[in-house]
Amino acid sequence: MNKLNATLLLCSMLLFSCMGKKADLIVYNAKVYTVNDKFDTVEAFAVKDGKIIELGSNADIEKVYDAPERIDAGGKAVYPGFIDAHAHFYGYGESLQSANLTGTKSWAEVCAKLEAFAKDHPEGWLIGRGWDQNDWSDKTFPDKAALDRLFPNQPVLLTRIDGHAAIANQKALDAAGIKASYELTGGDIVAKNGKLTGLLIDNAVDLVSSKIPPATAEQQEKILLDAQKNCFAAGLTTIDDCGVDAPLVEFIEGLQASNKLKMRLYLMLSDKKENYDYLFKRGAVKTDRLNVRSFKVYADGALGSRGACLLHPYSDMPGKQGFLLSKPEHFEEVAKKIARNKFQMCTHAIGDSANRAILKIYNKVLGGTNDARWRIEHAQVVAPEDFALFGKAKIVPSVQPTHATSDMYWAAERLGNERVKGAYAYKQLLKQNGWLPLGTDFPVEQINPLFTFYAATARKDAANYPAGGFQMENALTKEEALRGMTIWAAKANFEEKEKGSLEEGKFADFIILDHDIMSNDDAKILNTQVLKTYINGEKVYEKK
Repeated sequence: MNKLNATLLLCSMLLFSCMGKKADLIVYNAKVYTVNDKFDTVEAFAVKDGKIIELGSNADIEKVYDAPERIDAGGKAVYPGFIDAHAHFYGYGESLQSANLTGTKSWAEVCAKLEAFAKDHPEGWLIGRGWDQNDWSDKTFPDKAALDRLFPNQPVLLTRIDGHAAIANQKALDAAGIKASYELTGGDIVAKNGKLTGLLIDNAVDLVSSKIPPATAEQQEKILLDAQKNCFAAGLTTIDDCGVDAPLVEFIEGLQASNKLKMRLYLMLSDKKENYDYLFKRGAVKTDRLNVRSFKVYADGALGSRGACLLHPYSDMPGKQGFLLSKPEHFEEVAKKIARNKFQMCTHAIGDSANRAILKIYNKVLGGTNDARWRIEHAQVVAPEDFALFGKAKIVPSVQPTHATSDMYWAAERLGNERVKGAYAYKQLLKQNGWLPLGTDFPVEQINPLFTFYAATARKDAANYPAGGFQMENALTKEEALRGMTIWAAKANFEEKEKGSLEEGKFADFIILDHDIMSNDDAKILNTQVLKTYINGEKVYEKK
């Protein structure tokens, strides 16, 4: 080889070396929390075709890769996209189209808000959600008298914040054919002196809500896309939607295929025959953005409306213990059917009696150690002797830390000082299997996952109450909380090999925050802002 050819070859090799390997995106100058097994942090990573191809130091990534898009994180913290292990994505989108009654301080304020909402909705049903009588000076449940007076010709249904109670006016009750003598299992149509009050508890709510006309395709699209927009702004990249019906699956598939709906969703189908028939026939649905392999079953109601099923009467209402929403035989029949078809069972259980009933059924059907990852959603009040039933059959407690900080003002009144010690016991639950998925349960609670992080670790609410934290023996460490919102939430969905941490081969779902929640003072957590959210390496949100 002559000198000229050798020089040309050397130049071409140097040029190729400078160009480096091709990537689509490089993130550098960051503090990247990988949330891998060792909980490593790195400075940079490269993305190609929507997945992470390498992580390392700034120098290592810059030396090897070249990309048309580069993000200088400016030393900011980068985390895996947050995963909400228990929420109501579609229900949240619906709530954005109805009267927002969250934070109201009296029934009079609820009625005033509804009057304002009705001015723009003069026809059809008036729907609202978010009231909570526990926040009022008069903590008794309201009745329908004011609604009958204000809206005699328009049906009204106002759902309590937890979704387990509602107030309906007479027009709505008439639409559902409800009389004072109506009887049902797992619910309560409250009457006083033989007359309907409009108060509906648990299954009774469905009698009225089922009469509301279904959303049109155009309305459904708006519901989903409005929800997506707000979730991306909160740093959420995967959401478990707990309790939807089969037709919504195919509607979501269509929106995702058109690339309008980019949110990754884990859908649990509701406990209905038509939903079982649909999924058993079709089989599990799994794409990069959609996973349908589980069923949501309801064991009892909520503590706030005294529908949670307790082993002993409520401390503040000795004649009431709550109730199961179906007969015990139903839960066992459903469990056997789900197990036989190799799907996941996820059961809402709040009270200690409901948790015990479902835990015993799970243990009986699963028969010990397994990887079925059957879940109990909430696991809110557990008798001391029943905690071991989780670990015995590898049952996953799926919890929502902000429930503790919302309920702490009155939980001891409902449960008494001894029984409340087994409530919101996240550290005890974590010890059962060594991992614990976390969620928000929005729109029951706020959508912001940083509230979840703060409630789990500081055990305080947004008002920084109480000063020393609520039952701090059950607080999680920051690492445990972050894992619960990322890799452990992914594991609860059988998705830990594709998301939940920033590792080679996984989806490039990540967020950039303006504060590092892992190292900064607790006081800064609630004011932390999401700067950018990425799914598959594509920016889906940027703070203006």
